[in-house]
Amino acid sequence: MRKLIVVFLLLFAIHANSQFTKSIFSKDPIINLETWQKQRLYFGYYLGFNSYDLKFDYKNFVPEGTDIQVKKTIGFNVGVVADLRLHEYFNLRFEPGLYYTKRDLYYPGFDQELDYLREVSSTYINFPLLLKFSALRAGNVRPYLLGGASTTLNLSANNKSIDDNYDQKFRVKPWTFNYEIGFGIDIFTEYFIFSPSVRGQFGIGDELIRDNNPNSPWTGNIDSMKSRALLVNFTFH
Repeated sequence: MRKLIVVFLLLFAIHANSQFTKSIFSKDPIINLETWQKQRLYFGYYLGFNSYDLKFDYKNFVPEGTDIQVKKTIGFNVGVVADLRLHEYFNLRFEPGLYYTKRDLYYPGFDQELDYLREVSSTYINFPLLLKFSALRAGNVRPYLLGGASTTLNLSANNKSIDDNYDQKFRVKPWTFNYEIGFGIDIFTEYFIFSPSVRGQFGIGDELIRDNNPNSPWTGNIDSMKSRALLVNFTFH
Protein backbone atom coordinates (compact mmCIF):
# COMPACT_ATOMS: atom_id res chain seq x y z
CA MET A 1 0.00 0.00 0.00
CA ARG A 2 2.81 2.38 0.93
CA LYS A 3 4.56 1.58 -2.36
CA LEU A 4 1.41 2.43 -4.29
CA ILE A 5 1.08 5.76 -2.47
CA VAL A 6 4.74 6.61 -3.17
CA VAL A 7 4.35 5.70 -6.86
CA PHE A 8 1.16 7.76 -7.08
CA LEU A 9 2.81 10.83 -5.48
CA LEU A 10 5.84 10.47 -7.74
CA LEU A 11 3.69 10.29 -10.87
CA PHE A 12 1.64 13.27 -9.66
CA ALA A 13 4.80 15.32 -9.02
CA ILE A 14 6.19 14.48 -12.47
CA HIS A 15 2.88 15.41 -14.09
CA ALA A 16 2.61 18.67 -12.11
CA ASN A 17 6.20 19.58 -12.94
CA SER A 18 5.65 18.93 -16.65
CA GLN A 19 2.51 21.06 -16.62
CA PHE A 20 4.30 23.89 -14.76
CA THR A 21 7.24 23.75 -17.18
CA LYS A 22 4.90 23.79 -20.16
CA SER A 23 2.91 26.73 -18.86
CA ILE A 24 5.90 28.83 -17.76
CA PHE A 25 9.17 27.96 -19.48
CA SER A 26 8.30 25.94 -22.57
CA LYS A 27 8.92 27.16 -26.10
CA ASP A 28 5.21 27.64 -26.74
CA PRO A 29 3.66 28.18 -23.28
CA ILE A 30 0.07 28.81 -22.36
CA ILE A 31 -0.07 32.57 -21.71
CA ASN A 32 -1.21 33.25 -18.16
CA LEU A 33 -2.78 36.50 -16.86
CA GLU A 34 -2.25 38.16 -20.22
CA THR A 35 -3.98 41.44 -19.32
CA TRP A 36 -3.17 41.60 -15.61
CA GLN A 37 -0.36 44.16 -15.88
CA LYS A 38 -2.44 46.38 -18.13
CA GLN A 39 -4.45 47.45 -15.10
CA ARG A 40 -3.87 51.02 -13.99
CA LEU A 41 -3.36 50.00 -10.35
CA TYR A 42 -2.90 46.65 -8.67
CA PHE A 43 -1.68 45.40 -5.32
CA GLY A 44 0.30 42.61 -3.74
CA TYR A 45 2.36 41.60 -0.74
CA TYR A 46 5.87 40.36 -0.14
CA LEU A 47 7.90 38.20 2.22
CA GLY A 48 11.66 38.08 2.29
CA PHE A 49 14.91 38.34 4.16
CA ASN A 50 17.69 40.87 4.58
CA SER A 51 21.32 41.26 5.54
CA TYR A 52 22.15 44.68 7.01
CA ASP A 53 25.66 46.06 7.37
CA LEU A 54 27.14 49.32 8.69
CA LYS A 55 29.74 51.44 6.91
CA PHE A 56 32.00 53.55 9.15
CA ASP A 57 34.07 56.56 8.11
CA TYR A 58 36.61 57.82 10.62
CA LYS A 59 37.94 61.28 11.49
CA ASN A 60 41.47 60.00 12.03
CA PHE A 61 43.29 57.21 10.25
CA VAL A 62 42.53 53.73 11.61
CA PRO A 63 45.00 50.92 10.75
CA GLU A 64 43.56 47.86 9.07
CA GLY A 65 42.31 45.33 11.58
CA THR A 66 41.76 47.88 14.34
CA ASP A 67 38.52 49.34 13.03
CA ILE A 68 35.02 48.46 14.23
CA GLN A 69 34.00 45.00 13.08
CA VAL A 70 30.39 44.30 12.12
CA LYS A 71 28.90 40.81 12.40
CA LYS A 72 25.82 40.55 10.20
CA THR A 73 22.84 38.26 10.64
CA ILE A 74 19.88 37.33 8.46
CA GLY A 75 16.67 39.25 9.17
CA PHE A 76 13.22 39.13 7.63
CA ASN A 77 10.92 41.46 5.68
CA VAL A 78 7.16 41.61 5.25
CA GLY A 79 5.10 44.26 3.51
CA VAL A 80 2.59 45.27 0.85
CA VAL A 81 2.91 46.60 -2.70
CA ALA A 82 0.93 49.17 -4.65
CA ASP A 83 1.84 49.24 -8.35
CA LEU A 84 0.80 52.15 -10.59
CA ARG A 85 1.13 51.66 -14.35
CA LEU A 86 2.69 54.72 -16.01
CA HIS A 87 3.57 53.20 -19.38
CA GLU A 88 3.86 49.81 -21.02
CA TYR A 89 7.38 49.48 -19.64
CA PHE A 90 7.34 51.77 -16.58
CA ASN A 91 5.56 51.37 -13.24
CA LEU A 92 5.70 53.35 -10.02
CA ARG A 93 5.77 51.14 -6.93
CA PHE A 94 5.20 51.90 -3.27
CA GLU A 95 6.37 49.07 -1.03
CA PRO A 96 5.96 49.90 2.70
CA GLY A 97 7.14 47.12 4.95
CA LEU A 98 8.45 45.97 8.31
CA TYR A 99 12.10 44.89 8.38
CA TYR A 100 13.81 43.25 11.34
CA THR A 101 17.58 42.79 11.59
CA LYS A 102 20.40 42.45 14.11
CA ARG A 103 24.07 43.45 13.95
CA ASP A 104 26.86 42.92 16.48
CA LEU A 105 29.56 45.61 16.70
CA TYR A 106 33.00 44.68 18.02
CA TYR A 107 35.15 47.59 19.23
CA PRO A 108 38.93 47.20 19.45
CA GLY A 109 40.93 48.14 22.52
CA PHE A 110 38.67 46.59 25.16
CA ASP A 111 39.03 43.42 27.22
CA GLN A 112 35.55 42.98 28.67
CA GLU A 113 32.55 41.99 26.59
CA LEU A 114 30.28 44.67 28.05
CA ASP A 115 32.73 47.23 26.60
CA TYR A 116 33.76 45.76 23.23
CA LEU A 117 30.38 44.30 22.16
CA ARG A 118 27.29 46.26 21.16
CA GLU A 119 24.24 44.33 19.98
CA VAL A 120 22.26 46.52 17.59
CA SER A 121 18.78 45.09 17.02
CA SER A 122 16.71 47.17 14.63
CA THR A 123 13.05 47.12 13.69
CA TYR A 124 12.56 49.28 10.62
CA ILE A 125 9.44 50.56 8.92
CA ASN A 126 10.64 51.18 5.38
CA PHE A 127 8.85 53.44 2.88
CA PRO A 128 10.38 52.92 -0.59
CA LEU A 129 9.11 54.67 -3.72
CA LEU A 130 10.55 52.88 -6.74
CA LEU A 131 10.47 53.15 -10.51
CA LYS A 132 10.21 49.77 -12.22
CA PHE A 133 11.41 49.30 -15.80
CA SER A 134 10.21 46.05 -17.35
CA ALA A 135 11.57 44.32 -20.44
CA LEU A 136 9.39 42.74 -23.10
CA ARG A 137 7.38 39.81 -21.84
CA ALA A 138 8.66 36.45 -23.11
CA GLY A 139 5.88 33.93 -22.66
CA ASN A 140 5.19 33.92 -18.92
CA VAL A 141 8.44 35.57 -17.87
CA ARG A 142 9.27 39.28 -17.70
CA PRO A 143 12.54 40.57 -16.15
CA TYR A 144 12.79 44.08 -14.75
CA LEU A 145 15.06 46.65 -13.14
CA LEU A 146 14.02 49.00 -10.37
CA GLY A 147 15.45 51.89 -8.41
CA GLY A 148 14.40 54.79 -6.27
CA ALA A 149 14.52 56.30 -2.81
CA SER A 150 13.26 55.32 0.60
CA THR A 151 12.91 56.71 4.07
CA THR A 152 13.16 54.45 7.10
CA LEU A 153 11.88 54.75 10.65
CA ASN A 154 13.91 52.80 13.21
CA LEU A 155 11.63 51.81 16.08
CA SER A 156 14.67 50.66 18.12
CA ALA A 157 16.74 53.84 17.74
CA ASN A 158 17.11 54.69 21.46
CA ASN A 159 17.42 58.33 20.37
CA LYS A 160 15.50 59.64 23.40
CA SER A 161 17.68 57.85 25.92
CA ILE A 162 20.00 59.99 28.05
CA ASP A 163 22.23 56.94 28.58
CA ASP A 164 25.00 56.25 26.08
CA ASN A 165 27.78 53.71 25.51
CA TYR A 166 29.17 54.33 28.98
CA ASP A 167 25.92 52.70 30.12
CA GLN A 168 25.99 50.05 27.32
CA LYS A 169 23.40 52.00 25.29
CA PHE A 170 24.06 52.38 21.56
CA ARG A 171 21.99 55.19 20.03
CA VAL A 172 21.08 56.02 16.44
CA LYS A 173 18.83 58.52 14.73
CA PRO A 174 15.21 57.39 14.19
CA TRP A 175 14.87 58.51 10.56
CA THR A 176 17.25 57.69 7.72
CA PHE A 177 17.19 58.25 3.97
CA ASN A 178 18.39 55.78 1.36
CA TYR A 179 18.60 55.00 -2.31
CA GLU A 180 17.76 51.55 -3.64
CA ILE A 181 18.60 49.69 -6.85
CA GLY A 182 17.87 46.13 -7.89
CA PHE A 183 16.44 43.65 -10.35
CA GLY A 184 13.84 40.93 -10.45
CA ILE A 185 11.62 38.80 -12.63
CA ASP A 186 7.85 38.49 -12.98
CA ILE A 187 6.71 34.88 -13.41
CA PHE A 188 3.08 34.59 -14.52
CA THR A 189 1.39 31.51 -13.14
CA GLU A 190 -2.19 30.49 -13.78
CA TYR A 191 -3.55 32.32 -10.72
CA PHE A 192 -1.00 34.94 -9.64
CA ILE A 193 2.27 36.68 -10.46
CA PHE A 194 5.28 35.47 -8.52
CA SER A 195 8.02 38.09 -8.48
CA PRO A 196 11.37 37.38 -6.74
CA SER A 197 13.75 40.34 -6.57
CA VAL A 198 17.15 41.32 -5.20
CA ARG A 199 17.83 44.88 -4.12
CA GLY A 200 20.58 46.89 -2.51
CA GLN A 201 19.77 49.66 -0.03
CA PHE A 202 22.35 52.36 0.72
CA GLY A 203 22.02 54.94 3.49
CA ILE A 204 22.73 58.56 2.56
CA GLY A 205 23.12 60.42 5.86
CA ASP A 206 24.96 59.82 9.12
CA GLU A 207 22.84 57.72 11.51
CA LEU A 208 24.94 57.77 14.67
CA ILE A 209 24.13 59.71 17.85
CA ARG A 210 27.42 60.47 19.62
CA ASP A 211 28.06 59.85 23.27
CA ASN A 212 27.86 62.76 25.68
CA ASN A 213 31.65 62.68 26.04
CA PRO A 214 33.17 64.00 22.75
CA ASN A 215 36.28 61.84 23.37
CA SER A 216 34.27 58.65 23.79
CA PRO A 217 36.21 55.56 22.61
CA TRP A 218 33.00 54.29 21.03
CA THR A 219 31.94 57.34 18.98
CA GLY A 220 34.63 60.02 19.28
CA ASN A 221 36.56 59.02 16.12
CA ILE A 222 33.54 58.20 13.94
CA ASP A 223 32.89 60.75 11.21
CA SER A 224 29.80 58.97 9.84
CA MET A 225 27.94 55.70 10.12
CA LYS A 226 25.61 54.55 7.32
CA SER A 227 23.50 51.45 6.83
CA ARG A 228 23.80 49.19 3.82
CA ALA A 229 21.60 46.20 3.12
CA LEU A 230 20.93 43.36 0.74
CA LEU A 231 17.18 42.75 0.42
CA VAL A 232 15.63 39.65 -1.12
CA ASN A 233 11.85 39.76 -1.53
CA PHE A 234 9.30 37.30 -2.87
CA THR A 235 6.29 39.25 -4.08
CA PHE A 236 2.84 37.90 -4.93
CA HIS A 237 0.29 39.83 -7.01
